[in-house]
Amino acid sequence: MAIKLSKIINNWVPDDSKVIDFGCGDGSLLKELMDTKKVLGYGVEINDTKIQKCIAKGVPVIKQDIDLGINEFESSNFDLSIMARSIQCLKNPANALKGMLKLSKRCVVTLPNLGYWRCRLNILSGEMPVTPELPSSWYETENIHLCTIKDFEKLCIDENIKIKDKVFLNKKGDQSKFVSIKPNLLAVEGVYLLEK
Repeated sequence: MAIKLSKIINNWVPDDSKVIDFGCGDGSLLKELMDTKKVLGYGVEINDTKIQKCIAKGVPVIKQDIDLGINEFESSNFDLSIMARSIQCLKNPANALKGMLKLSKRCVVTLPNLGYWRCRLNILSGEMPVTPELPSSWYETENIHLCTIKDFEKLCIDENIKIKDKVFLNKKGDQSKFVSIKPNLLAVEGVYLLEK
């Protein structure tokens, strides 16, 4: 995970909180939060290689398909749940959001923006986009529900989910005022802090 993105998320995580990271990858974000914020962190990941990397870092991780497993954690009372760059890989993103907000007061979600102008140019030329945020070609990708910033914010409205804060990143992974003017067109990635 990019340093800039992890810094944004780090700013939203309370010290000494209980955090669950769905699609935690190699555990880098959770390890950073455990070290800098003293969080009690748990990861959920399906990829065996990434699970081994979590374990090597000392990050508690459970092997679980997110689509099947969010409801299994409901009684755990987390302060924050995180889903960074994973929601577009799920069969039912709306159910995942609702599930995350049942088990935590707030959640952080990040997603690649298919509305980004370079993605639009790829589609206009007749090809699915391949970018650093969407690195796989259409037949190799885990992404099954790509969306735009506008689509995601409409989903939040439809599901009565409050957007407490949001940050839009440019192609360098930086937050910029320019990108914030027209995020649906100019942002490569959206980062959201949500609550019910």
